[in-house]
Amino acid sequence: MKPFIVLLTFITCLVSCAQEKKTIKGETKFQRELNAEYKDATTSPLKDKDRKHFEGLEFFKFDSTYVVTATLERTPHTAFFNMKTTTDRVSKERVYGILTFELKGKRHQLNIYQGKDLMEREGYEDYLFLPFLDETNGLESYGGGRYIDARIPKGDTMEIDFNKAYNPYCAYNDKYSCPIVPRENYLKTRIEAGVKAFGKH
Repeated sequence: MKPFIVLLTFITCLVSCAQEKKTIKGETKFQRELNAEYKDATTSPLKDKDRKHFEGLEFFKFDSTYVVTATLERTPHTAFFNMKTTTDRVSKERVYGILTFELKGKRHQLNIYQGKDLMEREGYEDYLFLPFLDETNGLESYGGGRYIDARIPKGDTMEIDFNKAYNPYCAYNDKYSCPIVPRENYLKTRIEAGVKAFGKH
């Protein structure tokens, strides 16, 4: 009987393991990678109770309208300032440049920032930070605004893909300290792209 029990145990494990390793949800590569990161206990900002039942973040449907080419006006002599965060900590940032772009026939501007700490971290020397607020905040998207990661471009243009906008970790867990989006980065339009508010269905 023993070989049968071993075989039965093996089959049971195969079935349960297959159920555990569900296909990661997501319409795009970015969405699948973000969902995988949030599901993984070693990289997830989610509280344990939320991660336990996590199946995937809610996203706006991918829309190529929200992939825009912006002109970048570099501001090389700007000083570092203390960007406020959701805790007493401040983040040393400077305005790396001003992005100008058109979205749905209207012209918009955003400041893009460079963090002092990240400049000194290997692999992040060319990292830029694009936080923004828009008119979906507090409704479909997180009230505190969203972020987009970027790298310093070689030329004077930069692609902004709002479909890759994600929430600050504070949207999921108040143990994190997150930079507060400066008011000058408010877009007077609805950005129906990227990650939606957590827990709103």
